[in-house]
Parts: sequence; C-alpha cells; structure tokens
Amino acid sequence: MTELENEFIRFWVVDGILCSKFKREVNFDLDIIKKLIETRHAISNNVNQYWCYDVKEANGFSKECRDYADIHGQDFLFACALVINSHTQKFLFNAFLKLKKSKIPFQAFTNKEKAVEWLNEIKAKNEQG
Repeated sequence: MTELENEFIRFWVVDGILCSKFKREVNFDLDIIKKLIETRHAISNNVNQYWCYDVKEANGFSKECRDYADIHGQDFLFACALVINSHTQKFLFNAFLKLKKSKIPFQAFTNKEKAVEWLNEIKAKNEQG
C-alpha cells in the first residue's frame, strides 16, 4: 500500500519516506488525532516508517491530544520530521523536544526538502547498522 487517506489527511510513500498532508485546515480534537494515528498505522502495516509530517494546516493541539499522541503516535516509526509554518514554531518545538526526550528522532523544519533530507540521513545510518 503506497497511498491512503481519510476525510482530512492523505498519506503516501516516496522513495521509502512516508509523507502526509492535511487536505484542509484541521482543528484537532481527540477523535481526529485517533483517526490520524489509526490511518498512519494502517499505511505502515505494522512496519516502522520514516515520516515527513506536514502540519501546516493543523490548528489547536489540546493537552488531551498531545497526551494521546505521546502514548500512541510514535508507534511504527523510526523517525519523524514535522513540517511547520514558521521559524518561531520550529524553534519552540525543537527546544521542547530537547527538554522532553522523544522515543524516536523527532525534529521540526520549515522546509519539506530539508525534512526529507534529515530523514534520509537517519535512514542511511540505520541501514548501515
């Protein structure tokens, strides 16, 4: 399976990198985060992925959503590159990640190409052993 979508997000795989993009602006609630993770797990088919996660259309991530994503959102991932809108968001997110250790390599970018490049570097290191 190389492409899968639901009512608000589309996933596809390019050169071994799982990519996703919201189809429209999304205001997160617990139901939406559960559907997003469920759809990503389905396309992953119980195999770890390198995920380029474009969240430019995402709004409002409640504590409830963050807690759920923290527990279930890193399953079937080797690494995740978050693509966001602003350098300020990028700085704040990456600073937060330094304080709260993630289970996987996780970093925010404002440029999708740089995000994919970072994922490919991690993928190459993992393949070398």
